Amino acid sequence: MTQPTHDRKIRYAVIGCGQISLQSFIPGLERAANSTLAALVTGDMHKGQALETRYGVRVWHYDDLPDLLASGEVDAVYLATPNALHRRYAVPVLEAGLHLLLEKPMATSVEDCEAILQARRRGGGRLMIAYRLHCEPGTVELVSRCRNGDFGAPVGFSSVFGQDVPQSNHRAHGGYWSGPVPDLGNYPINAVRHMFGAEPVEVTATGTRTPGRTFNFDDTVSVVLRFADGRIADFMVSYACAPVEGLTLFGSRGSVRAMPCYTFGPSVAITYTTLIDGKEDRRSHGPVEQFGGEAFYFSECILNNRDPEPDGEDGLRDVRVLVAVEAALRTGKPQSLPPLAGREGIREDQVVILPPLAEACESDLTGVMPQAVS
Repeated sequence: MTQPTHDRKIRYAVIGCGQISLQSFIPGLERAANSTLAALVTGDMHKGQALETRYGVRVWHYDDLPDLLASGEVDAVYLATPNALHRRYAVPVLEAGLHLLLEKPMATSVEDCEAILQARRRGGGRLMIAYRLHCEPGTVELVSRCRNGDFGAPVGFSSVFGQDVPQSNHRAHGGYWSGPVPDLGNYPINAVRHMFGAEPVEVTATGTRTPGRTFNFDDTVSVVLRFADGRIADFMVSYACAPVEGLTLFGSRGSVRAMPCYTFGPSVAITYTTLIDGKEDRRSHGPVEQFGGEAFYFSECILNNRDPEPDGEDGLRDVRVLVAVEAALRTGKPQSLPPLAGREGIREDQVVILPPLAEACESDLTGVMPQAVS
């Protein structure tokens, strides 16, 4: 999917003018032919003046958000505030009947996720959680092959995802929900849920704090997920290591290794290698514009009156695992999850292939720290 099905463009407001919005989403939005930037919302109006000049759209203060939502000037919102603020801003957006592309994780509690879903039902707009990889061709192909049985019956899954986060970063002192599990662990949790086509029923976790660092959470965490049919998945995430990422799934017929598998950028191509019946094969679709792709897909869903995938239910299912990891770290005990039926999940028709943007230069980032994950 690369061409819009309508002449109309969906007008987006961006709430939260931080790193991911300025470095990635807004530039990516320019690649989406069915979408346009219409407004920005920030708490720093000095910064807002520079943004207004740069992007040529009106910048609103958070205090004036009700006026923006009622203005008729926007159709949809991209929400990228800190995780703990998602419910505060998602609920009024959805209650106003606007459509919402909400950054992951969906919220910081199951209760907040349920409140967001209730607001969507009241307002009638579309809600999509911003899992950009659900529109990335290599990821969609890999998940489809897992679900189609190319590797036989899945047996296990293992993943690692880490980076060296400076202690000066805003994420370094916000507790568990600003730490590596919600930020980085969200990726392997979502990946294995879709690859297995099933939901975990038990979570165990252990964490550590690197000596000499001042994070107020475990900066390196190992998690094990157990599924009802006996399958096991594990992953490790860290804010205190050199950049690393990768996943492995092994089944009764073969296995697959993917690396890179979670990140983005003009030179990043999600790549995987399979070993099936003793024969090795390597596949990559090349780099694509992932943020523009997810915006294009969401706009197409809005324009064609179609429910997006991943929706709020998918986001909630990841959050309930994140909540269980937090409890496991706090208590040192396994945490049980109520069983849930699997869902259809990622579909092949949601792939969007747009040419990647060049890496933003430092002068374009308005004080944010370049990174290649979110």
